[in-house]
Amino acid sequence: MARQLVRLDSMNAIDILIDAAGRPLEALEATRDRITAENLNAHPAGHDNSIAWLLWHTGREIDAQLAALSGGDEVWSAAGFRQRVGLGELGDGIGYGHTPEQARAVVAQDAQALVDYVEATTEALIEYLGGLSDEDLDDVIDAAYDPPVTRGVRLVSIIDDAAQHIAQVAFVCGMEIPSTRA
Repeated sequence: MARQLVRLDSMNAIDILIDAAGRPLEALEATRDRITAENLNAHPAGHDNSIAWLLWHTGREIDAQLAALSGGDEVWSAAGFRQRVGLGELGDGIGYGHTPEQARAVVAQDAQALVDYVEATTEALIEYLGGLSDEDLDDVIDAAYDPPVTRGVRLVSIIDDAAQHIAQVAFVCGMEIPSTRA
């Protein structure tokens, strides 16, 4: 995904969010060639979250929360990623609160489908951000919290979660994963 650079001397809040939203995808692009069949579903040090889980969750958390903000459809189903990734009903969730067994059940055969899903949801997020004004960021979208959650706070949370999980993918890709094949 080629991103247009924003002039640093004239950035507003939306420009900053657009720039930040694209950063995890840039990190994923730099890591893509190191995602292999051997490490995609591996669980280094016995951790429950594999690269497959991290990629799936990154896409799902962007997608589900963006659909809630925009009132639009999730990319997961609208663009056919549900079928392409092939996780069945488990894939319809977003991964928050997964038990170890549920996290380990996220097993993918096609790393490219997961990478494409993260790309598609990131592009949808950037497109959504481009249609907002700085004033839109102050809209309260969840009054159940004290203080209430604004659109801007939710967007920062979405971007931060994506950045953390893609950084975990990059970390795992840099590790030597012992082969689990016989």
